[in-house]
Amino acid sequence: MIEIRDRLTAKPVYLDHAATSPLRPVSRDTLAAHADLVGNPAALHGAGRAARALLEDAREELAALLGARPDEVIFTSGGSEADAAAVSGSATRWAADRPGIVISGFEHPAVQSAQALLGPRVQQIGLDEGGHVIIDDAIRLLAGHPAGLVGLASVMLVNNEVGTVQPVADIAEVTHRAGGWFHTDAVQAFGHYPVNFAELDVDLLSVSAHKIGGPVGIGALLVRRGLSLPPYGLGGKQEGGIRSGTQPTVLAVGFAAAARQTVDGRSQESERLAGLKAQIVAAAQQIPGARLNGTGPASPAIINIGFAGASADDVTFLLDQQQIWCSTGSACRAGVHGPSEVLLAMGRDDRAAREGVRISLGWTTTQADVDRLIAELPAAVAGARRVPR
Repeated sequence: MIEIRDRLTAKPVYLDHAATSPLRPVSRDTLAAHADLVGNPAALHGAGRAARALLEDAREELAALLGARPDEVIFTSGGSEADAAAVSGSATRWAADRPGIVISGFEHPAVQSAQALLGPRVQQIGLDEGGHVIIDDAIRLLAGHPAGLVGLASVMLVNNEVGTVQPVADIAEVTHRAGGWFHTDAVQAFGHYPVNFAELDVDLLSVSAHKIGGPVGIGALLVRRGLSLPPYGLGGKQEGGIRSGTQPTVLAVGFAAAARQTVDGRSQESERLAGLKAQIVAAAQQIPGARLNGTGPASPAIINIGFAGASADDVTFLLDQQQIWCSTGSACRAGVHGPSEVLLAMGRDDRAAREGVRISLGWTTTQADVDRLIAELPAAVAGARRVPR
């Protein structure tokens, strides 16, 4: 444990990249360079045309990086809106003739919330204890959904709490054979795992800028050419007739800049993060009662580990006192204290589902950060175990 005098001057250790990743310098510089941009990209005058040109350049860049066509990229406010637009639009499109919707047991809240709105139309694919969807369960639901024919299936490419990689191409193929559309939330995959819209053969795909070091407030929904997705909300339908509102040109340019740097360095960065992750896992497993949540294949950037008898809230609080910042799970459920729904879906009991600590790495993570975490983690776990439960 570091001395008090060192703690006061120590640089904070940020290990919550799955929630949001610090802004990359290339994105910050791009945003600053275009901060004085005027002109609505929908306007026909010179300023509007200049803004439109920048917007479409950013769209083309993202399309190329994601293996898509430019007209398949619909800008949104982030991953949550992209997920919601995909699910609500598909539910509306298929309401009468293909009402069934199939999702995995650990989707983003923007997808999971469909159950509250659509009730028995939504069925969940089961998960194994390692955090992977059960393919046979997916096949069963797609072939015999209680609500009839399935219009949409949605499964994350990389889970945001435990980092497991899902066989979305296989499930997409089964979904297409059943006559439905397939959506994947690739927010946690983009930047750490190969994401190619065409090769995955999915119909809808969500990404977000701030998970890869881009600006907060922009993401994208990829919509396969030829799909007729209804408008999401009211307004002028600026984005392909699907999303309304003035398009955020400067944010789009910042997103594209971060995406280019991320994808160009992905292989080397993934290898670097995998090495750091292996060190953390090895050290954490030396603590008695440690349990790694999620088996491979998995993201090199996400670790979820529980410590028997230690609440994740208490562990993260004690690490926070040492200026080491990680989380108890998805930031999309911020402020909601309770067992992790992801770990419950993986078969953990209530107590174990309250013990999962998520440590997520990113472009700013250094060896020194990992060394600090490894040095402080045993004391944090021991302290958490002393807290009455």
